[in-house]
Amino acid sequence: MLRPREIHEAVERARTEQTTDEWKDRYAVRPGIEGTIHQAVAVTGIRYTSLPKTHLAHVFAATAVNLIRLDAWWTGNPLDRDRTSHLTRLGLTLTT
Repeated sequence: MLRPREIHEAVERARTEQTTDEWKDRYAVRPGIEGTIHQAVAVTGIRYTSLPKTHLAHVFAATAVNLIRLDAWWTGNPLDRDRTSHLTRLGLTLTT
C-alpha cells in the first residue's frame, strides 16, 4: 500500500522508536492499565469515554475497584482465577 510521504515517514519514525529500550519500558505498563480498565468495566458496568460529564462516574468506579482489590488483599482471597483455555474446556467436555 502506498501512503502519502508524510504518513509514510511518520510510520517509519514510530517503528524505529518502538525498537528502543525506553519505548519498550514505557509500553510494558500497558497490560496493567488495560487490565484495570477491563476490571472497572466488568465490575461497575462503566464505559470508558472521554466525556467530561462522566468524570465523576469514573472516579466512583475507580474507588469501587480499589475497595474490591483492598478487600481481596485483606481477606487473602486473590482476584485472579485459574484460567482454562477454550481448547482445554472443549477437551474436558468431550471426556465427560
